[in-house]
Amino acid sequence: MNELVFIVDDEASMRFMLAEVLDAAGFETRSFDTAPAALAALAALEESDAKRPSVVLTDLAMEGSDGMALLASVRERDESLPVIVLTARGSERAAVAAMKAGAYDYLTKPADIDELARAVARAVEAKQLRDRARAHEVERVVGAPIIGASAPIRALLRDVRRLARLGAPLLLRGETGTGKELFASLAHAASARAGGPLVRFNCAAIASELAESELFGHVRGAFTGAQRAHAGYFARAHRGTLVLDEVGELPLAIQAKLLRALQHGEVQPVGAGRVETVDVRVVASTNRDLRAEATAGRFREDLYYRLAVFELVVPPLRDRREDIPALIEHFRQRFCREFSLDDVRLSPGLTSALSARTWAGNVRELESAVARMLAFATSDTVDVEALERLGPDDRAGPASDAADARAQEDRDAPLRERLQSFERAELARALDSCTGNQSEAARRLGLTRASLIDKCKRYGISLKR
Repeated sequence: MNELVFIVDDEASMRFMLAEVLDAAGFETRSFDTAPAALAALAALEESDAKRPSVVLTDLAMEGSDGMALLASVRERDESLPVIVLTARGSERAAVAAMKAGAYDYLTKPADIDELARAVARAVEAKQLRDRARAHEVERVVGAPIIGASAPIRALLRDVRRLARLGAPLLLRGETGTGKELFASLAHAASARAGGPLVRFNCAAIASELAESELFGHVRGAFTGAQRAHAGYFARAHRGTLVLDEVGELPLAIQAKLLRALQHGEVQPVGAGRVETVDVRVVASTNRDLRAEATAGRFREDLYYRLAVFELVVPPLRDRREDIPALIEHFRQRFCREFSLDDVRLSPGLTSALSARTWAGNVRELESAVARMLAFATSDTVDVEALERLGPDDRAGPASDAADARAQEDRDAPLRERLQSFERAELARALDSCTGNQSEAARRLGLTRASLIDKCKRYGISLKR
């Protein structure tokens, strides 16, 4: 079994006895003489890769911070962590109060040895069932599992789940391809609104003149072509969650109306003479630094502070390299099913080589790379030669000697050559991040599509991605 149990009791003899019983039953134990000490240990474990407890076993009556306070703190930190309380004989009223406050079970001191071991085993099983159910529910709502056990991902998952319960606006910031949309969906799945609608609005994928109508709706006859009334995204998300993807792309004129919707819960459809009340929790995502954008006047400062009541950063793949093998395996299994392949494997050498790459396009780029290598597989094992299909990793990290050498060469080159080199790299990076979507890449670079194509031809950059 080897599950970890926290024992919290201010009596040394009781801690020793409980630990002896549970160790003999196959559990691992850690003992604490105060509730604050146990909470400090919980907080420390959340920030590390160490094993976390499956059960907390605590006395109710302790000096200073008692078991009820510990129960409340544990429940606030992690509702899935079961707490079993120990009470003295004749303290049934306290035990009932603890159960109402969320305790999993209670035992009367001195606890029967067999009963104690069975109670802890039941609590462990209950936690495992809840964890599996929560994972399935998240995957159902999100549409995909969130892969990763690295410290940055664990911390982000913990923070998203904790903040989801509060219901305030949440801003997710991160590079393109990091999976911000998955964490936005998780914020909905872990909230009290999980039973309501989850609606997405891609602020970068719609023309600015249509954004107001799409967000807030319009009435019949509001403009040419408006032959019937149209419910906007806010109305569709009523009593649920509205995810605003790439919110930094919204025109300034729309930002003012979005601010009103966030402040007062009111939207006014285009052409309507009245406002409508909506109950919507907004989760926004962006690949921009909106604070800097606000300072530069490209984003409303008051809207930024309204959206970023809580702001979390989704880490780039290069900061969570230990998750890459698990992501590769997930994508391998998925594409083997989708491509109707036999059980094609990636060699350990190839997995190691992929884990060492930069992945400027993050998880999305890795997903595309695995798909490409499997699609062209000619045997049941894909080896390191498949890296040729990905091209050189010419954006290697600062620790790379080759990168250092190229950087020095760039600094020594004439200004015109350096500018051309920079422009060539930016064109290629934009096309990669947009997966070859020429119109979107041109928009991000502030170019026309024709100008983008012309520059790519001049620099010999392939438009196919």
